[in-house]
Amino acid sequence: MTTAAPQVDRYIAERLLGDDSALEAALAANEAAGLPAIDVSAPQGAMLGLLTKLIGARRVLEVGTLGGYSTICLARALPEGGKVVTLEIDPRHAEVARSNLDHAGVSERVEIRVGPALDTLQAMIAAAEGAFDLVFIDADKESNADYVRAAIALGRPGTAIIVDNVVRDGRVLDAASKDAMIQGTRRLFDYLHGEVRLDATAIQTVGSKGWDGFVIARIKGAA
Repeated sequence: MTTAAPQVDRYIAERLLGDDSALEAALAANEAAGLPAIDVSAPQGAMLGLLTKLIGARRVLEVGTLGGYSTICLARALPEGGKVVTLEIDPRHAEVARSNLDHAGVSERVEIRVGPALDTLQAMIAAAEGAFDLVFIDADKESNADYVRAAIALGRPGTAIIVDNVVRDGRVLDAASKDAMIQGTRRLFDYLHGEVRLDATAIQTVGSKGWDGFVIARIKGAA
């Protein structure tokens, strides 16, 4: 990765996004609470918001809340009456996220559900919750394939599914890796290769978060 990549991210943010006190405050609160600095970058957060608007999403499912940075980006993009359901395993992270969402003025559009995401997703499927228009997955990489399966069950034809961190500095190529996150990412690609219900691709990214990428998929059928 070129050493200029973080500076390019800052240039993009300065020219196209401008200052955002609520998002900056969320990052500061996350750091103060000792949360890991693994939020999406500002341009990536803006991309999530634009995709939400482009597809006209009203119901968004997020797997992996952390401190709510990406949740804010998604919630801001919703129309009146829209909702984000976001899943977080760590109660302390969820508490920080609630405060950040309140500060950003979007808490009324967001429901945080605390607990292991796969358990929560199975309960949602059993309760026939849905259909979500967009699903953003940014949680433990070992379970990514299972998260996408659940997203399909909770989606509809036309639902967009986005999975973060699928390149991992190119280490996704290492079939012999002992890293569970690498193996989980490879299982995701193996699963997508044979999943006939999805159209999918992956885009590499480079920036302040290093060399990584997103899977972008769509459930087949008429929207």
